[in-house]
Amino acid sequence: MEQVFRERITTEEQLEVLLPVLGGAPSKLVKDKVIHALDAHAKAFIAKAPFVAVATADAEGHCDVSPRGDAPGFVHVLDDRHLFIPERPGNRRMDTIHNIIANPHIGLIFIIPGLEETFRVNGKACITRDPELLKLTAVNGREPLVGIGVEVEECYMHCAKAFKRSGLWKPDSWLPEGDRPSPAQILAAHVKGRMEITADEVDQMLQESYTKRLY
Repeated sequence: MEQVFRERITTEEQLEVLLPVLGGAPSKLVKDKVIHALDAHAKAFIAKAPFVAVATADAEGHCDVSPRGDAPGFVHVLDDRHLFIPERPGNRRMDTIHNIIANPHIGLIFIIPGLEETFRVNGKACITRDPELLKLTAVNGREPLVGIGVEVEECYMHCAKAFKRSGLWKPDSWLPEGDRPSPAQILAAHVKGRMEITADEVDQMLQESYTKRLY
């Protein structure tokens, strides 16, 4: 790593020296915005969010971020300190589930399309098969097999700078369809040498999964 990334910052003292260049210490608003339970505003934001990024790490600290999405409100607010995220069918790697079993710490970023600010939640998680929660989150008569329970430790709004810089919600900044990466081609290339499969075959598998195994 040292040969690739030079002049690394490795101590808090080095970081302190840089703070004036970075604009100084956080403002009072930024420092005071953290709350430790879900108020009415937090609950309303989560209820309107159809997408959440879930960050976890295993016992050795190897990190993973996994997307979760469904109809707005799919993440259920149980009370001021607890959330429930239904685990829908995925690729069956279950990276998030394995990580939570080994290390309960979790971070969430809730996203509402068109809104550039996001809402962050940090806390501890567990894997649960609570029958009432599974029934509560059934879709088309199909209950999830498990879900992620989250105990909120802190939560706060996150500013819109990343979304403004990226132009994420501006369609005129999006790549034309023909210029977008092909997931099927990428997957076929990444498994080459370990299995024989074409990009067209991968695309057929993906489309079947999207149309037949969303729930």
